[in-house]
Amino acid sequence: MSSPLPHDPLSAHAPSGAAEPSREHVKLVRKWSYLIGTTTFIPLSHNEIEQQLLSMLGRVVDAVRAEEPEELALAVGAELVDMNCVGETSLRRTLEVLTKGLPTLTELRTVERLAERVVITLGALSSGYVEALRQSIFQQQENLNRALFKAARDTQSSLVASEARFNEIVSCTTSGVAIMDLDGRFTRTNRALREILDRSQNQLAELSVFDLAEDPERLRRVMDDLLAGEIERSRQRRSLLLGEDDHVQPMTTLSLLRGGDGKPAHYALIVEDDSELKLLQSQLKHQSLHDVLTGLPNRQFFTTRLESVLHKVDPATGATLYQLDLDAFSVITDGLGRHVGDQLLCAVAERLKRVFAGENAMIARFDGDEFAVLVQNSPSTPDVVSTVKAINEELAEPLYVDNRGVAASACIGVVRMPTPGVDLAEVLRTANLTLHRAKRNGRRQWELFDLDRDANDRESFSLAAAMPGAWESGEVEVVYRPQVELGEGSPHGVEAVLRWDHPELGLIGHRRCVELAETTGLILPLGNWLLRTACERTDQFDDQLQVTVSLTPSQAGDPDLISEVLGVLDETGIRPSRLRLGIPVGVLTVEGCEAVENLTTLVDTGIEVMVEDFGTGIRDLACLEDVRVGAVRISPWLVQRQASRSITDSLVDRSLRDLVSTVHMAGSRVVVGEIETAEQADWWRAAGCDFASGGYFGPDRELDELAD
Repeated sequence: MSSPLPHDPLSAHAPSGAAEPSREHVKLVRKWSYLIGTTTFIPLSHNEIEQQLLSMLGRVVDAVRAEEPEELALAVGAELVDMNCVGETSLRRTLEVLTKGLPTLTELRTVERLAERVVITLGALSSGYVEALRQSIFQQQENLNRALFKAARDTQSSLVASEARFNEIVSCTTSGVAIMDLDGRFTRTNRALREILDRSQNQLAELSVFDLAEDPERLRRVMDDLLAGEIERSRQRRSLLLGEDDHVQPMTTLSLLRGGDGKPAHYALIVEDDSELKLLQSQLKHQSLHDVLTGLPNRQFFTTRLESVLHKVDPATGATLYQLDLDAFSVITDGLGRHVGDQLLCAVAERLKRVFAGENAMIARFDGDEFAVLVQNSPSTPDVVSTVKAINEELAEPLYVDNRGVAASACIGVVRMPTPGVDLAEVLRTANLTLHRAKRNGRRQWELFDLDRDANDRESFSLAAAMPGAWESGEVEVVYRPQVELGEGSPHGVEAVLRWDHPELGLIGHRRCVELAETTGLILPLGNWLLRTACERTDQFDDQLQVTVSLTPSQAGDPDLISEVLGVLDETGIRPSRLRLGIPVGVLTVEGCEAVENLTTLVDTGIEVMVEDFGTGIRDLACLEDVRVGAVRISPWLVQRQASRSITDSLVDRSLRDLVSTVHMAGSRVVVGEIETAEQADWWRAAGCDFASGGYFGPDRELDELAD
């Protein structure tokens, strides 16, 4: 027997303990593997195929030698089928290789009747191959039949379940559902559709959809388009008849249903009765755009209309915006009740409608007691003065509620808009600023938009809004204003004041800072900071100098003022007698204001209290009798009036000298500020004034400058 080839991969992959294949076997197997590999796909690697074929070849050789070769050969044929050697020529290629190759094997040359035994063996191999192939095909057919049967059974179950789900959905849905034949006759309807159309199942069975359509021809054209495949479905609102005179307009969806053969079989109609939803949507839309109490358009609706008007206003006539705010409306509601206020608001709405009845106008109620009117002017529209007069006359007519006659007046801001395309936000802001200017002038006032005043207001509001950030960033600081004793000209004390070093506007003085802080409510924390800062720094200058801090009306009436001042004194260690607090005289004359009680408590603690803005009314003198006042500061208006006098020893001069004498008689000292010239200083010195401050005695200084 030949020895195996050196480094033969078949030898390398031979099973452990098995005899190594001969060179003849290897060559024959490689040829067999190559030829059979061209006939079909075998899901094995090349080495795996050769190993299996080598094993089969050994059994074929054994079969040729055996007395009964059939069993071995049949198994080899079946194994070829198991390897998927089932190509059209796989068996033929196998027989060709083995027929030629077996007789050449050295080990078979001694077998008697070799050719005959080879034929018998290969015949048995072919029989085994054919039988195994037949069994494989039969098994595949069996598997296919089982799969088809299972698929049919699953399909039938799915169809039954789908039909059940469809029936459940059709029964439970609130939308009307109908199946119609190609002539439009109803073959199936659900309860919802019968309720929407107010007809029984029997009645619908006798009708077609064309009998219910208000425009049957149009509906027929749509159904023809569906049948022709020109459209996939039709969804639109259609008018369907309920009876002879009644109809409903639901949203309908119409589509074509095809049978199993793909041909048109039925129409499907879905009817959505959204009439209640539409009504609710309409009501909600109206409520979202109108005031519930008066029924007038609200701010949102008015703003939308204003934006539209701004884009199409006629430059020749323009449009006019009136913004109204009722005077003392809270007095009515607090005094007579909310229901009276509500009736008054409704009455105002109706009266405004009468004023603008002949105009293309929208009247709206904004928040609370605020109204707005937008008029698209025409050549016949009355002028602004006449319109404002008509509004005041209508509102002045009393409204009788619970036998009480209630009337209202209003402040009105008026803005004319002659130019199309004006910015919406700009118009609303302008109207609001104009209204606020009118309110500052008192009750029943009106203002027409003024460009210069509007610019000033905008600047003020802009500064007021930016002031908290400026304070936080250190732009707002505490500086000191020198105060002198007028008689000798010696230093008496300092007044701590605010100064804002604005990056664009430069230095903003104390009075302006206070006005801005009052606008936003910043004055309480800012004023407390001013007081605390002034007291904390008293140890850095002469111990004999008095420190003055002016309080605003908000601070003077603050219930927490006493605790704040006492806390500052305790934390800083300053003597109470070194601190002078200025309180505006106006808050001391307001009945029920806590300022008087605060003043009394402050005096009891040893703090000197100075009444500011003194001398403009007879009630100011009463304060000298009612409370213990250490000093008074003459009103800046009187100081300016005296400085601008055109004659010597005028009535104002004499009155001021008498005022100083009266204050001294009450035991108080007189302080005057805003002294800018030597002439002013001399006059007030001669009048008997005790202390003075102002530019004449030096500018406001920072702490280190004051120490120098």
